[in-house]
Amino acid sequence: MSDLKQAALDYHEFPRPGKLATEVTKPTATARDLALAYSPGVAEPVREIAKDAENAYRYTGKGNLVAVISDGTAILGLGNLGPLASKPVMEGKCLLFKRFAGIDGVDIEVNAESPQAFIDTVARIADTWGGINLEDIKAPECFEIERALIEKCSIPVFHDDQHGTAIVTAAGMLNALELQGKTIAEAKIVCLGAGAAAVACMKLLVSCGAKLENIYMLDRKGVIHSERDDLNQYKAMFATVTDKRTMDDAIAGADVFVGLSGPDLLSPAQLKAMAPNPIVFACSNPDPEIKPELAHSVRDDVIMATGRSDYPNQVNNVLGFPFIFRGALDVRATRINEEMKLAAVNALKDLAREEVPQDVLAAYGLQSLSFGKEYIIPKPMDSRLLGVVAGAVAKAAVDTGVARLPFPENYPLNSVADVK
Repeated sequence: MSDLKQAALDYHEFPRPGKLATEVTKPTATARDLALAYSPGVAEPVREIAKDAENAYRYTGKGNLVAVISDGTAILGLGNLGPLASKPVMEGKCLLFKRFAGIDGVDIEVNAESPQAFIDTVARIADTWGGINLEDIKAPECFEIERALIEKCSIPVFHDDQHGTAIVTAAGMLNALELQGKTIAEAKIVCLGAGAAAVACMKLLVSCGAKLENIYMLDRKGVIHSERDDLNQYKAMFATVTDKRTMDDAIAGADVFVGLSGPDLLSPAQLKAMAPNPIVFACSNPDPEIKPELAHSVRDDVIMATGRSDYPNQVNNVLGFPFIFRGALDVRATRINEEMKLAAVNALKDLAREEVPQDVLAAYGLQSLSFGKEYIIPKPMDSRLLGVVAGAVAKAAVDTGVARLPFPENYPLNSVADVK
């Protein structure tokens, strides 16, 4: 662990600090180049944008630019460490946007004294970008911040800690349920955790067919049930009419456990109490709610997923957000709606069932990989994600009327497919 710590610090410091830089995309070799790039030539696109704001997509980089914005109140699993401390994470998110989808990202860290101040700050500068990725903002404030910014902005606003996690979780869950001979409509689901990711995951599973009465969500006080009077509006959506009060009560006979909480909170005895052919998504990072080795030693019929890259079935947001924004940007969507999220879920779900190409096997040092208990979610290095997921999202945006451009023929376009 100490070696990893030093390697991570060195990675961020050398040979130059940080993970991002800017690049010049036009010639600058001659005096005429500079006259076109700045004064007097730059006045011409200024006049065109003043006539029609849509011309900003034609004459500037707005259409391929996403802001990654945080207030630093919920940084990874580290908590509220302030906006500046979130900068390495926001830079990292921008790196992933570029690496996987060719999107230019800029990190913005906002020192806001209240959620409303954050909303006002972001709304005033939102026209700068083609989309906004909110990140590492604590619940329940994150729900109101996202809702308000979606209303105020004419570009996609997407809180990835909520929806990115939910989309990847739902895709893997639908595949796991099928492999275990279960259906989403009948599955009894226990969700340990009631923060942003947990609420979004359960809401999306309901959109996929799960029944609210089959979901038992737990916070630090136990099962969220209809007789509690201490629930905010987001937890209250999952207040079940039940006499179950504890984790032991809820987990007995459950088909699915989703952990978005903390390490080692699912005990072997609780796993044993689950129904035959259980599904466990232990997504606490870096230490899951139950370690896969322990889970498999207790139940040989379990399907396991975690948030870690060193185990099969990693629930990794990078499977979602780069391609969701890519699709939204390519048809100039005004928002990312529920239909676009479900399109991403189904695209990821279906891709995991396809034959795995040799370059993916080589990237992970594998001889073979096929749809099954240890492969329910595609691998992040699968280059097919760009066309498949982004294409599905773009088409859903067009079909639901939130796109300002038609679906491009021969998607993905060469301009976005050439991702290194």
